Amino acid sequence: MRSMSIFKSHLYELSAYTPPLEGRDPETHLLLDFNERTLPVSEPIRQALIDYVNSDRIQMYPSYGDIANIIADYAKVKPTQTMITNGSDQGIELIFRASCSPGDEVIIPMPNFAMYQQCAQVERVKIVAPFYSQEHGFPLAEVLAAINEKTRVICISNPNNPSGVGVRPDDIESIAKAAPNCTILVDECYFEFSKLSAVGLLDRHSNIVITRTFSKTWGMPSLRFGYLLASPENIQALLCVRGPYDINQMAIVAARAALENPGYTDAYVDEVMNKSKPLLEKFLTDKGISYWPSCANYLWTFPENIDNLESALTAANILVRPKADASGKMGLRISLGSFAQTKHLIDILTRAL
Repeated sequence: MRSMSIFKSHLYELSAYTPPLEGRDPETHLLLDFNERTLPVSEPIRQALIDYVNSDRIQMYPSYGDIANIIADYAKVKPTQTMITNGSDQGIELIFRASCSPGDEVIIPMPNFAMYQQCAQVERVKIVAPFYSQEHGFPLAEVLAAINEKTRVICISNPNNPSGVGVRPDDIESIAKAAPNCTILVDECYFEFSKLSAVGLLDRHSNIVITRTFSKTWGMPSLRFGYLLASPENIQALLCVRGPYDINQMAIVAARAALENPGYTDAYVDEVMNKSKPLLEKFLTDKGISYWPSCANYLWTFPENIDNLESALTAANILVRPKADASGKMGLRISLGSFAQTKHLIDILTRAL
């Protein structure tokens, strides 16, 4: 018999989001399972972190300085439209906390990033889940049809995870117009790869809030740095929910160094999207393996004998991520790395097939 609940009772019925992170080692594995950058960060980032550690300021509370201005300049918005967060996960959580009350509804097209569902369940809201399809991509008509007076958040991951499907700004604007009193959460954590953005809509639609991260392209998931883009009044409201010290100083130091030295990351993005991705797409097409069209740094593939293929990759120390589609059919989401890493992946796949 469970003792009396000290927390909100519904929390005891939930399951934690626990991604399979244990045992991953970049020294021994090619990590193609979490859509991370597959190469180390640039030397300027590494040196900036070393210099900060050596400056004997770790005992001080973080001081963010002009980082909002630097982010705003990069994102092409005003500093008042910017708020830094502890990874984009915190931004997502803050949006749900600020927008939802028990009994509300949220629209989360599926399959999707598990954090949306977790945040919705914590806030005790009903999840409405139209499905992506390989043929039609983002379920625009179904999302528009699901909007009602109870809808408080609509999640648009652009591009979507795991499929890599992008959403046109015109379609995001249609949703923002159809739900003017609802938060339109546009998750752009793969923005540098996809080049898709709703930034141009922010001045026309104050209900749009964009989340971004330095975990993917910039290669700093362990430091937890992200940011929100929204109208100034919504940024001010969210600053009242976020804590004053939620973002650690190491993340600020690294993000500043990354944005001051973007060439290394720009070259990585170019190699992934214009060399590695076409190479893997051609291989899959030539082998008759189905995959979803993607504008991100990963492909959601559906080979035959998927268990054997995953076992062969694991035996070769290559990690990929199993993901099921709407029908329950299991596929492998494969992140893209450098051209040399992708050639190695294809060599292993060729032998396994």
